[in-house]
Parts: sequence; C-alpha cells; structure tokens
Amino acid sequence: MGTYVLPELDYAYDALEPHISAEIMELHHSKHHAAYVAGANAALEKLAAAREAGTIGAAVTHLSKDLAFHLGGHTNHSLFWKNLAPQAGGTPTGELLAAIERDFGSFAAFQAHFNAAALGLQGSGWAVLAYDKVGQQLVVEQMTDQQGNLSIDLVPLLLLDMWEHAFYLQYKNVKADYVQAVWNVFNWDEVAARFAAATA
Repeated sequence: MGTYVLPELDYAYDALEPHISAEIMELHHSKHHAAYVAGANAALEKLAAAREAGTIGAAVTHLSKDLAFHLGGHTNHSLFWKNLAPQAGGTPTGELLAAIERDFGSFAAFQAHFNAAALGLQGSGWAVLAYDKVGQQLVVEQMTDQQGNLSIDLVPLLLLDMWEHAFYLQYKNVKADYVQAVWNVFNWDEVAARFAAATA
C-alpha cells in the first residue's frame, strides 16, 4: 500500500515575509500539513484492515469521510505551496490573463470575485480558481473544510487557504488583510502552467 509523504517547500519558511510570516509557514507546513498526511495514511491503513477483517461494511462510511478530509488537506496544501513564491505577485500574462478577462470581464473583476469567495466562507475552507472542463471556462468556487461542495470535473489552478491556522498568528481576525497580502506572493507562472495542462 502506498503512503503519502509531506512535500518539501520550494522556498524557506521566511521567504514570503512580510506577507506571510515564517512562524505561520513553519507551523502550517510542519504541523498542520504533516497532520493531514498522517491522517490520510492512518485512514488508508484502517480501510485495509477493515477489508482484511471483513468489517468494511461497518467501517466504510466513517473511514471514507476521514480519508477524504485528510487527503483533501494534503492535496490542497501541496498545491497551495506551489501557488506561492517569493518575489511573485503582480498579474498573470498570456493565455491565462486572456482567459481571466474572457470569463470574468477583467483581472480586477476576477480579483474582487476571488476575494469575495475567500471572505464569504463561513468557517473553514478555501477559495478556488479552477478550470471547468465541462464548460471549458474558468470559475471561482468556495471549498468548505478540505473537500466539500466542489463540482466534480474541475481542475484547481489557484487555492487560497482560509482556515485560521493560515493567517491568525499574523493577521488575527482581520481576514481581509491576509487576503490582500497573498496577492503579493501568488505564483502566476505555476497557475499558468496548470491552466495550460488543463486545457491541453
């Protein structure tokens, strides 16, 4: 059975300062993300044990939800770290920018929509820019918790973590300041590469 592994970051914990503090990055990656990896692996082990014991019928609902939550936390964060970079930010270019302007009207309109999705979440979740392969267009959606209520055929391009562990030590309860700050470290080259792969 395969196991999930905490990925290394492409940059140091302090590389995104002053926008995201080194303390937040270290705790977020080495504690929170690591806990999701451990939880996903534990759920896989319990599912395997239940299959072997013949008790999968009694265990599958709880363990499937557990796996979805922890695996969502792992995969979301693995993408989130790639969505961030030092000396990044600004605006995208090329085909990604053209698609944003086509589907949202302008980059400013997209930014306002994405911010509203992030700040409008009730409780924990993520703001998501994704490519809808059915409609062949970009969409912004809210993901509740780590895995809830997203359309099934979306390819996530840009994720913003809106769980309190992502910002509270630095921004306290002023989520809007955190949301504004991350635009300075969004890695548009990574988002553009994911868009190109999704539309190929």
